[in-house]
This record gives sequence, C-alpha cells and structure tokens, in this order.
Amino acid sequence: MKHEKFSPDVLQRLFVAVEEDDIIDRHAALPEHIPPYSTEDTLRRCYDLCLQFWQEGFTRSELLRLVLKQLQGGELSENERMQYKYIRARYKHLRFALRLYRKTHQSGLIFGKTTVFLGHFQDGFRNGNRTIIATYGRRLRVCLSRPVWWVVQYSLRHSQPESANGFAFYCQTQMRTLRDLIAQPQLTGSEFHTMRKIISQQVSYFDTLRALDPDNHNARAISRFLATINGLMGDRHDEMVTAAMEMRTPYDEPCTLDSEIRGRIEQWLDHYPLQMEQHRAPHCGPAK
Repeated sequence: MKHEKFSPDVLQRLFVAVEEDDIIDRHAALPEHIPPYSTEDTLRRCYDLCLQFWQEGFTRSELLRLVLKQLQGGELSENERMQYKYIRARYKHLRFALRLYRKTHQSGLIFGKTTVFLGHFQDGFRNGNRTIIATYGRRLRVCLSRPVWWVVQYSLRHSQPESANGFAFYCQTQMRTLRDLIAQPQLTGSEFHTMRKIISQQVSYFDTLRALDPDNHNARAISRFLATINGLMGDRHDEMVTAAMEMRTPYDEPCTLDSEIRGRIEQWLDHYPLQMEQHRAPHCGPAK
C-alpha cells in the first residue's frame, strides 16, 4: 500500500500544531461554520501525514533507551524528558488518526496499548512512583522489541481507509456521545476521560488539516478553540491522576464538570452540524 510523502515544511507545520494542541487561549473563537464532512482524498492525505509524522519522528532504539534508563533506576534529563514527550505526542496523534480515518475506527491492540503504557509510564516518573515505572516499563520493553515493532509497522501501513460517509457518521456519533455526557450533572473519571478523548480526536483532525493547508484559516481557528478545551481538560485530568496516586480521591468518584469546560463544549456542540439520527451504511465499520 503506497502512502504519500510530505515535505519537511508540512511536517514542521504539524509539529507546531501538535505542540499547541493543549495550549489554553481564552480568546480563541469558533468560525461561524464547522465543515461537517471531508473528501476521501483529504482523509487519505490526513492519515498519510500522521503516519509519516510518527515514522520519521524517532527510532525504536531511541525510545527503548529512554524507557530502559528510567526502568533501571536512572533519571531522565530535561532534554530526555522533552524527547520522550515529543515521541508520546506522535503516538497519540497517530492513534487519533487510526480512530478517525481507518474503517475499524480502532488503533489496533498493540499500538493502542503501547500509547496507553507510554502515558502511564510518564505519569510514573513525573510523580516518582517506582511501582508504576517498573510495571509499565516492563510492558513497554516488550512492545518495543523487534518482532512486535515489525508487526505494528506492517499493520499501520496496511490498514483499510474509511469512506467519507463513514467518517462523517463516526464524527456525528462522537458528538452525540459528547452531548449525552455533558447533559449529566456529574461525571465519573472514566466519563470525563471519554469526553476528553472525543475533544482530542477533533483537535488532531483540525491540526492535521491546518498542516496540510496553511491557508485554511477555519481549520486553524477551530483547532485553537478545541485546544483550549483540551488544555483545560488536561489540567483537570492531571489533578485527578495525582489525587488518585496520592490516595486522596478515587479517580472514578463522580464530580461536577468545571463551568468553563462545560460552557466551551456546549458552544462547540451548538456550532457543530449535528444531523438527524440516521442508520449507518452496511459497508462502514463500527463507530467506537
């Protein structure tokens, strides 16, 4: 399966967009209209760019060295922590791409688990939790072994793309889930995380669009608005994780959603072109 290759300028634009995808800008505003669909050519180019962004951003040995250093009792330098952060960001961005643009709307068992393990491992060394470092470091060592790495690479290059109709249906389904969750007076940690994943996927989509077309001012405006929500939710999620690690508050204890987060998500849903409930065409994969 052939994939389009992009110039360093396009990759750099995506790097900048991903770097900004959780930066809070309270002046960011939505344009009047949010595009409700995309062409199959655009979806293909989005996936190809995300795949190249991941493939060319680091090597397996570089990431494995960082994991082993921390696992074996060493401490990552500031530069190494930044390198780890950038690698994890590339994993997350490609995981969103797999869920958005592939027919199954799933990131694949190994790739998805690796991305999750990278997050838990980072939480562990940020909070000095040796148990978490040891647990997820061992799992990452397996995921980054040569045979597993080859299987992942092959699956990423040969996954089946989603149709334009399937992509639109998937996004509509995600927005309805968001609408149902925000209607609740309180959310568990898991429900909050589900909402954040939906927002993060949408940020990644508009980040990729603005990287492909720097003159797409609507995509940039939408990505900045969603990045603000993403940043606010990220800060709150960090507080929840820390509180759970310190055994102050269980992660899944229901709590009221911050009013600023709620207000901005409501504004997003008010602008989003939600259509009437419809049945998915038989050829489209499950929205998940």
